[in-house]
Amino acid sequence: MKKKLVVLTGAGISAESGFATFRDSGGLWETHPVEAVATPEGWYRNPDFVNEFYNGLREQLVDAKPNRAHEILAELEKDYDVTIITQNVDDLHDRAGSTKVIYLHGELMKACSSDDPNDPRYIKTLDRNHLVINPGDKAGDGSLLRPYIVWFGEAVPNIEPAAAECQDADIFVIIGTSMAVYPAAGLIHYCRHDIPIFLIDPKEVQTPSSYNVTVIQDVATKGCERLAEALKTL
Repeated sequence: MKKKLVVLTGAGISAESGFATFRDSGGLWETHPVEAVATPEGWYRNPDFVNEFYNGLREQLVDAKPNRAHEILAELEKDYDVTIITQNVDDLHDRAGSTKVIYLHGELMKACSSDDPNDPRYIKTLDRNHLVINPGDKAGDGSLLRPYIVWFGEAVPNIEPAAAECQDADIFVIIGTSMAVYPAAGLIHYCRHDIPIFLIDPKEVQTPSSYNVTVIQDVATKGCERLAEALKTL
């Protein structure tokens, strides 16, 4: 039986693909106030403005390509039972070939009901030829169509399945996240204390001292190459 490898990824894994991050210096939150484009209140004040913002992000995303870090994680499925838990809303893990991805904060390439965002009946997948949610577009329940994104102040419906994956992990890997955004940052606490944990990030990231964390201080592409080599020694 393959060992269970659980990977938590953040914006840092997609930065080398040229897809804009939200929090870093020069990120989207510096030019677009969180309150205006990433809260339910912002949506109800001006849904057309919010949809326009995410329409623009989709146009960026379709031109971005998975980088070597995404590809390495997909290739690890040959030897491990891999689950990706991502804080990102891009689809680069899927496009790289990963087959089990849990999205904590939603999916940019999907749209949903504004009355009940998590009703699967009204979640639709957008594609390169249909990237735009236009003013007045409706979901199947008659409500305005909105981006399928978990905004600030909304529940994170996939946190429980993500926590369950962490509880079963034989190896846990953290890539490109500051571990400052909850509830995702708390997922490490669901891991057993006796498993190997790897953290890949070019910056210093604080992790709980009660865990044995191997730090690979590098960008995601080079860090994942080093990770793949380190896994061979386990």
